[in-house]
This record gives sequence, C-alpha cells and structure tokens, in this order.
Amino acid sequence: MSQVSVSERAAAAGEVPVTRAPYFVRKKKGITPRSVAVLVFLTICALFFCVPLYVVVVTSFKTMDQIREGAIFTLPHIWTLEAWDHAWNHACSGIKCDGLKVGFWNSVSILFPSLILSISLAMVTGFALALWNVRWAGGFLFLLFICAFVPFQIIMYPLIVMTTTTKIYGTLWAVAAIHAVLAMPVLTLIFRNYYKDIPTEIMSAAMMDSGSFWRIFFEIIVPMSGNILIVVLILQITSIWNDYLIGVTFGGLTGQPMTVNLANLITISTGTTNYAHNMAAALLTAIPPLVVYFLVGKLFVQGVTAGAIKG
Repeated sequence: MSQVSVSERAAAAGEVPVTRAPYFVRKKKGITPRSVAVLVFLTICALFFCVPLYVVVVTSFKTMDQIREGAIFTLPHIWTLEAWDHAWNHACSGIKCDGLKVGFWNSVSILFPSLILSISLAMVTGFALALWNVRWAGGFLFLLFICAFVPFQIIMYPLIVMTTTTKIYGTLWAVAAIHAVLAMPVLTLIFRNYYKDIPTEIMSAAMMDSGSFWRIFFEIIVPMSGNILIVVLILQITSIWNDYLIGVTFGGLTGQPMTVNLANLITISTGTTNYAHNMAAALLTAIPPLVVYFLVGKLFVQGVTAGAIKG
C-alpha cells in the first residue's frame, strides 16, 4: 500500500494544508495619556531623591567662599578634598577631634558580632520551627510576631538594666548584643518561612540517613540558604549601620558608632557652620551600606524572588 502524505490527506478532507504558522504584524502602541502620566510621576520621584543627593555631593567639594555665594546647584570652581579629609581625620565629636574614622571602626566592630550572633541564632530557630515538631511552636510563632512590632522605646529601660547587670553597658559589645536581640523575631520569621518551602522528601531522606539535628542543619540546610542569607545580610547591614538610637543609648563614650559621631559633628558645633564638612561627613557615613548593596544587589533580588516562589 502506498503511503499517503499529509498534504494529500488534508486535500481529500477538504482542508487547506498549512506549511508554516501564520505571521501577524504586531501593532505599535502609541503614546497614551496613561504612559505620559506614569513617566511624569516616575521622573518627579527620581528628582525628589536625586536633586538633594546632587546638592550634597557637589557641596562637599566646594570651598566655603563658593558656598556663601548661595548657588547650590553650580559645580565647584575649584574641586577640593579638604572637606573629606577634615571629616575623616579631624571632625569633632564632643571634645574629641579624631575624625569619623573612629566611629567607622566602632561601627565595623559592632556590625560583625551582631551579624554573626543574630543570623546564626535565627537560622537555627527558624529551621527548628519550620521542619521539626517543636512543642508549642504555634504559640512561639505568635509571640515572635508580636515581639517584631514592639517599639524599642518600650523595652529600652529593661535592656539598660540587663546590660548594666552583665557589665557590658557602655561598650561595643552592648550595642552589638542589643542589635542581635532586637533582630531575632523578624529574622526567625524570615528563615522559618523560607525553610518551610523545603520539600518534605529531602527532610525524610535526611532523617532516615542520620536523624541528627545538627548534621542535617550544617550539611543540608546551610548550603541551601545562600539566597535568603544575602537578603538577611543586606537588611541587617543597613539596619545596624544606619542606627542611631541604640548606639547613643548603649555605646557610652567609647562605643559610639559612626552615626552618633555624625550627629555630634552637625549638632554640636561652634562658630560658622561649615556645610562642606557636614556634607562630606554625611556621605562618608552613607557610602559603606551603599557599596554593599551595589555589590550584591542582584543577589538580593534573586533571594527575594526565591523566597516568594513556593517550592
């Protein structure tokens, strides 16, 4: 029997054979009032943030003679780094004029212990609440949710008493410990929700293989936590570095972070205000978290997306 082609069978059935998919020309969308309104709104929002930033950056490179002219939008006639050098090496915080570099290293010394303590404890707690049958887990989660919204000012005095009793009040360790404690409820909920999406088959196989809580945590959970760790790191670095209230309350005279030094420089000054020094000091304080975000910003978006997609 001869083989009948597809086109012959289509012709016998009264159908027109199609050799390729039809091509439809896509109509170009014109400019609509809605798109114009969205573009104008986004432009206004961008200018709302960019114009003050431009003034701050440009002013930090100007001399006081040009600043007194009042032309805040003009570029410097003579570009100078004198304000940056003064803010870093000679800015006064109270009676000490050692520059912002002292506050910078204090902030670094506060940042790393707080990150290690808060993230490690929150990872273990979130893992236990998500994948292990913990008694009273529901009530504990509800308590964490409530604690996440308790204002710091309400528990400030009990924390002062606790740090004074433990002999760490007025030190860098006090500031780091308070940051870790206050971050625990939110971080635990973040890790718990992330680990809840891990397939149960993986946990069942791991339980049959070893059954050890810590072995499963270090060999399976930690390697799978890369995306959410980037998210938590950026959130914590931004929160700790930009904090003022905890630093000024628990830092004492020797444990003040960079933000406290910046506030002292701007608010406690005598004579004519040097706006170039103030602008340079503000930029020096803001640059570290911006650098971190620009370096791992793409990973931050990936981590948020990974946490939002179940499975």
